[in-house]
Amino acid sequence: MKSLEELKAIRDRMQKQVGLRESDENTIRVVVGMATCGIAAGARPVLEAFLEEVNKRELKNVTVTQTGCIGVCRLEPIAEVYVPGEEKVTYVKLKPEMVPKIVADHLVNRQVVTEYTIGAAE
Repeated sequence: MKSLEELKAIRDRMQKQVGLRESDENTIRVVVGMATCGIAAGARPVLEAFLEEVNKRELKNVTVTQTGCIGVCRLEPIAEVYVPGEEKVTYVKLKPEMVPKIVADHLVNRQVVTEYTIGAAE
């Protein structure tokens, strides 16, 4: 980078890429709660399992991210799945070995794994 103009060009290019990602109406989002409570309950291996499974299946329409506190600490680790045009699904008390079923059934075949959801836990 040699000039301010070059820096601005990079910023503009990156903003367009981020804008495309955010506005893609076909993208499924998986958000894992990674606040202190989530990490203490085992959220990091769950996040890694989602990343590995999505990469292994080469799912280009799925993004896996992390967030802070989701708000139900007693049910951690928690992941929320946002499928465009559908209600958010909250999966609770997750373990890494549960992730392949969520990815296969919900993300690929659009069938919610109800036994892992907050509704089943309550």
